[in-house]
Amino acid sequence: MKKRFLIVVLCLACIASFAQTTKKKTPAKKPAGGTVKKPAAKPQVAAAPAKQSSTKDTAKKVTEAPVVADVPPQHFDRPLDGYYKKANIANGKVTPYATVRESDVVFAKRVWREIDLREKENQYLASPKARLIDALMDAIAAGELTAYDPLPTKDDINGDSFGTPLTPAKAKAKMADSTLVDHFDKKTGEKTGSTMVAGEFNPDSVIKFRIKEDWIFDKQRSVLEPRIIGIAPMIKLKVAGASLNFDYQPAFWIYFPAARQVLVTKEAYNRNNDATDLSFDDVFLKRRFQSYIVKVSNDKDESIKLYEQGIDRLYEAERIKKELMDWELNLWEY
Repeated sequence: MKKRFLIVVLCLACIASFAQTTKKKTPAKKPAGGTVKKPAAKPQVAAAPAKQSSTKDTAKKVTEAPVVADVPPQHFDRPLDGYYKKANIANGKVTPYATVRESDVVFAKRVWREIDLREKENQYLASPKARLIDALMDAIAAGELTAYDPLPTKDDINGDSFGTPLTPAKAKAKMADSTLVDHFDKKTGEKTGSTMVAGEFNPDSVIKFRIKEDWIFDKQRSVLEPRIIGIAPMIKLKVAGASLNFDYQPAFWIYFPAARQVLVTKEAYNRNNDATDLSFDDVFLKRRFQSYIVKVSNDKDESIKLYEQGIDRLYEAERIKKELMDWELNLWEY
């Protein structure tokens, strides 16, 4: 009995010791296949350089890509600015004057008058939307019109007979204010002379126009009507460094019958109605401007300012204007 009991005790002791050794060995095996050492087993450190290299490659591609400027396309379909297309002015044609024979002219008088754009009735001619001077200057620059020098010569005493053509560059130079530039000797530093250099042209500086016209009475049609011959923008020269007060004078003359071909396609701004289709040719043909006479043909070839001063000039201009109207009225009998 004692032997059997000892054998049972020894078997239980062996089983207990075997169980203890198994428990100790099992935790040592788990880390090899567990999740604790999995991050260390994964090549995370090696993956980081791969990401850096891909970033470098992307940055390299961006810098090597061609730089495209933010420029609008050269050709595009511009939308219509409005609900209908204005084409009447652009396609306008000049209305010809009635033919006048020399044998039918029983009365003629040449008149020079000035249009002041500062007057309320004439302000639309200087509107920033449509300036008369811009239409003339653009046509001269494009070679559509010819400007003529207003300086008097032996054959052209008044300088308004269209005797000396000007190049577009010279015509533009006459419209700009002059600046007095001094010249000095490089060695001694002494002043050797000075010249006037033309500055930038400001269209708002043109506030007057002079027109030359003939008033003729055609007995064939029994009509006394004016025919404009020439138009000239007036400028007041300002010389820097000199206290000289110049009067307004023509910058150049333009032959008006030739200018009609250009002015008929240039729209004049109408403050009352945008749909009137009023061209600059209509302005002069319909006499939609306010002006005053500065000279009338006479034996002494004098302008009004030479024998009248101050407000008397306006009185004299109105007297001449009334004489022209009375001449036509005196033809009729009642």
